[in-house]
Amino acid sequence: MKLNLTRPIVFFDLETTGTNITSDRIVEISILKIWPDGTELERTRRVNPGMPIPAEATAVHHITDEDVAGEPSFSQIAKSLAQIFTDCDIAGFNSNRFDVPLLIEEFHRAGIALNLSGIRFVDVQTIFHKKEQRTLTAAYRFYCDKDLEDAHSASADTRATYEVLMAQLDRYPDLSNDIAELSEYSSHTRNVDFAGRLIYDDKGVEIINFGKYKGRVAEEVLRKDPGYYSWIMQGDFARNTKDAFTRINLRLHKK
Repeated sequence: MKLNLTRPIVFFDLETTGTNITSDRIVEISILKIWPDGTELERTRRVNPGMPIPAEATAVHHITDEDVAGEPSFSQIAKSLAQIFTDCDIAGFNSNRFDVPLLIEEFHRAGIALNLSGIRFVDVQTIFHKKEQRTLTAAYRFYCDKDLEDAHSASADTRATYEVLMAQLDRYPDLSNDIAELSEYSSHTRNVDFAGRLIYDDKGVEIINFGKYKGRVAEEVLRKDPGYYSWIMQGDFARNTKDAFTRINLRLHKK
């Protein structure tokens, strides 16, 4: 099946120093850009994270400090990378919860504000979990009837994610071949920020989605507990999350 596209879509995967969105860094990024006419652009780039790669991370993706010692920093490739993502929908495997937020953090540190307004995000893992409850390696075997060679290689994982989505569309007649609908289906919640610390309710109101105020209207919390905003700004939260709280706080003080 050919993916029904109205604009290009970028499948991507990251290998990183760890799983903390705000403090860990990218060591490898692989992209597969698909245009509506089926044209493909595939690129893989290793990145010097500017910090030691923990042994437990190397055990997963097999990338060592020596492997990235001569590679550019993310800031050195950020501008050209941003051009690839501009005006494209974005897809990945567990990308909504991890890869996208971490990538945005890296762009922010590089001084680049990637415009993602109107962009649709398709998380192939979410589709898989809603349908079958498995991992990427199992998904590749289940949907594509092939073993995933070089698992946890960004390039192999990116290509596998694309192939799994194609197979999912073939397997499930009720799964729409439309990026907007796939984006909605593969979202657990209507996130305000990429990390899902804030979500929209049915009326489009921002709701806090973690901690002691989980389930509470964000604006009401910031009004009754002004110190909470300061705690967010000083805490270990992604810049995108802090920006979302700032917008609400500024709106509150304009009333």
